[in-house]
Amino acid sequence: MHPPIPPKTADFIRRLPKTETHLHIEGALPHQLLQQLDPEQFSEPQACWAQDFRWQCFEDFEHHLIEHAMQWFTTPERYYEAAKVIFEGQLAHNVRYVETSFHAGMIQFIDIPGPEILAAIRSAVPAGMEVRVFMGMARNSYNEVLAPVLEECVHWGGLAGLDLHGVEYLPLEEWTPKLWARARDAGLEMKAHAGEFGPASNVREAIEVLGVRRIQHGVRAIEDDSVVDLAIESGTTFDVCPISNVKLNVVQELEAHPIRQLVDRGVRCTISTDDPFSFGNNVEDEYAALSAGLKFSHVELAQIAKNGFAVALVDEAIRAQWIAEVDVVVE
Repeated sequence: MHPPIPPKTADFIRRLPKTETHLHIEGALPHQLLQQLDPEQFSEPQACWAQDFRWQCFEDFEHHLIEHAMQWFTTPERYYEAAKVIFEGQLAHNVRYVETSFHAGMIQFIDIPGPEILAAIRSAVPAGMEVRVFMGMARNSYNEVLAPVLEECVHWGGLAGLDLHGVEYLPLEEWTPKLWARARDAGLEMKAHAGEFGPASNVREAIEVLGVRRIQHGVRAIEDDSVVDLAIESGTTFDVCPISNVKLNVVQELEAHPIRQLVDRGVRCTISTDDPFSFGNNVEDEYAALSAGLKFSHVELAQIAKNGFAVALVDEAIRAQWIAEVDVVVE
């Protein structure tokens, strides 16, 4: 996907304090846990981890992810075990702050109360890291089983916010703006996946109708200058996942990724891994991709890291400390 980066840049990226603001917990399932379940079936690295691998379509990717997630995520204890390995891996890459989401559909699939999944993930957070947990849901999640859950979740202790997931060709149903408004009034942080497979108008809809200021992906906003301007004027942040976008054919090659233009235009962007189980990536790979494929300088990479800390749901003293640590690495 990108040529090797110089040792000096690799060292810079390693030392840089980083964030992960767009991570699906089920999509980050550590492969080693499946190996423990079935050493024979999961003995080999996955084909989708190869740099030149491309998913044929979103449905193939989604099927692969769900098929494997359902084998592991069967109890709150399994969520805890996975989160513990995931967060320790992040810490090893000098990630200080993580925003991760679990999918509301899992509450229905495995019949586990959402607060138990939430508590399991939160209890796995290691010292030296701050984690905020979101609940994600598809555009058609408001069904007979999940509707009461979605109405109640705004009162769950420890939930940081909500995130609209899944395929964008489904229309925004009338329950969604109402729930987003209620959750925002309750002090939660609101996100939405938009402008990944869907058009720039979906980004506009997320900002204007749902009132979000955190867009997951958002890269197709580049197709409409007025949407880019709206993102800048509204102070919206795009939590971008470059390797995911390439492997899912949202962009044809890394060198053409819109994050370069978005950053140059003035959109605040962060970078994250999205679903590393299906992409074989870590957050250092994302920084390396920006450096090698899109010619981001060390100072620009440091600004990406600072952007993650700027939107982190922490008090100002912690934020200032992390940003100061980024400045030290740059100096």
